[in-house]
Amino acid sequence: MGPPFSFLDPASQPRISCYARSVDEHEYLRRADACLARVASWLEDFDPDELDFSTGDGLVTLEFGDGAKFILNRQAATQQVWLAAGARAWHYSWNAARDCWCDEKDGHELFARLAEVVGTKLGRTVTTPS
Repeated sequence: MGPPFSFLDPASQPRISCYARSVDEHEYLRRADACLARVASWLEDFDPDELDFSTGDGLVTLEFGDGAKFILNRQAATQQVWLAAGARAWHYSWNAARDCWCDEKDGHELFARLAEVVGTKLGRTVTTPS
């Protein structure tokens, strides 16, 4: 067993490296745009009074009935996709070995987290984008 984990000591926190930044810019943009398109397609099934969305260049904005917004966008400079949901945010990088976008800190998968935070906001379970 490793040394004790401490929230007060960042050096003791486990760091999960879930990616290698070895994809070229074209491949990154292709994968990021496919990710955003997958999310936009998934959002079409929601009642727009409950959850509406808009898309832009490298951006999907989710707007809830109460006016709250979540934002999913590509960050070309870091070759990541970022999700901002309320006061939380996550940074995802492409993981070729797992064939998914995974969080840079703990390795969780983007689409599962998106379904989780949207479901929590709506107060019900929602399916993962497919």
